[in-house]
Amino acid sequence: MNQAISIAGRAPWLKEPALQRLLAALSAGGEEARIVGGAVRNVLLDLPAGDIDIATTTQPDETVKRVEKAGFRAIPTGIEHGTVTAVADGAVFEVTTLRTDVATDGRHAEVRFGTDWEEDARRRDFTINALYADADGRVFDLIGGLPDLETRTIRFIGDARARIEEDYLRILRFFRFFAWYGHGRPDADGLRACAAMKGGMDRLSAERVWAELRKLLAAPDPHRALLWMRTASVLTTILPESEKWGIDLVGPLVETGRNAGWAPDPLLRLLAMLPPDEVRITSLAGRLKLANAERDRLLAFAFNAAPSAEMTDKALKEWLYRQGQQAVADRLRLALASARSRAGGDDAALVEAGRFAAMIETAESWPIPQFPLRGADLLDAGIPAGPEIGERLKAAEEAWIASGFSASREDLLAQAQKA
Repeated sequence: MNQAISIAGRAPWLKEPALQRLLAALSAGGEEARIVGGAVRNVLLDLPAGDIDIATTTQPDETVKRVEKAGFRAIPTGIEHGTVTAVADGAVFEVTTLRTDVATDGRHAEVRFGTDWEEDARRRDFTINALYADADGRVFDLIGGLPDLETRTIRFIGDARARIEEDYLRILRFFRFFAWYGHGRPDADGLRACAAMKGGMDRLSAERVWAELRKLLAAPDPHRALLWMRTASVLTTILPESEKWGIDLVGPLVETGRNAGWAPDPLLRLLAMLPPDEVRITSLAGRLKLANAERDRLLAFAFNAAPSAEMTDKALKEWLYRQGQQAVADRLRLALASARSRAGGDDAALVEAGRFAAMIETAESWPIPQFPLRGADLLDAGIPAGPEIGERLKAAEEAWIASGFSASREDLLAQAQKA
């Protein structure tokens, strides 16, 4: 324990009545409850707390009783592993009984509940995630998390290989936490263990792998973590499509986005690592079980060729109309990052970058127009129903596009009637 450190003056949420009420209920009668993990870690790093998790000495059934008595709804979200979710007044807290992992298979664990705080800390993944704080804000560090937090070192608790054998997702978590919180080089023991045991990741579900990779790619700058993942052959294990394509564009994309004020975009960063190949992207989407919208965005990237800086405004607007804002913006942002990466000693690339930046502005501000004719308009004009309606409508739409979207509805209808 380190009683010299407190988060009391740095965590306004610690004073929230709902949290204090819950901690008091769980700590009554000789029991004890503490905030654990990310909320404590983030406050000490001057970052938003995120979810607030609580560890308690109460057994799961007793936890449920106390949570409900304190005015919360108790949801047994993972009660077999000691976890109960407490909900009240818009506040949500995950409460877990202290435990030890008795048996693991790389994905799931059998647990034994207990009251030993150090034992609970030692079954966690990284030292910086095993920090506790009581209701007064006093920080408890039982395994050396505070020194690692100070140096931004992501270190497995105890033997790195043993921690990974308990859950192979910890390999990806090692790099994800390094992307978000690490400085310098990754911990050498952890890096070696991840490289040596990467084959175990084939036991993981696709959903868990993609969820973890997505969080990593959402970091302010995931480039260094991706470099170390590639060095350890972890990246190509989960993303073989990146092997011959590389991650060289991710760094320039991050820097370009920072300068332009873009929010971190995990899918755009993923696109920067992929070849624009429909077959390979379709395979990736199926393997990682991407959501339909995510899959469609990646495929739109594959279907669209890289833009030219010589593209006219008219051609750009036609592209936007045919492909939609997201597909065009993705291609333009990647093109801008590529041009900026070459602009240091290349005047032509500097000009390209300026042009792509202007094209992005157009793509994000131009309201894509709606074609003013419908099949019903042609039927009302006396054109017989049948395939001819579709043919004439398509011809009119092409004429409208060719006019720069300026042809009037009346002119288009007249043209369709003459066709």
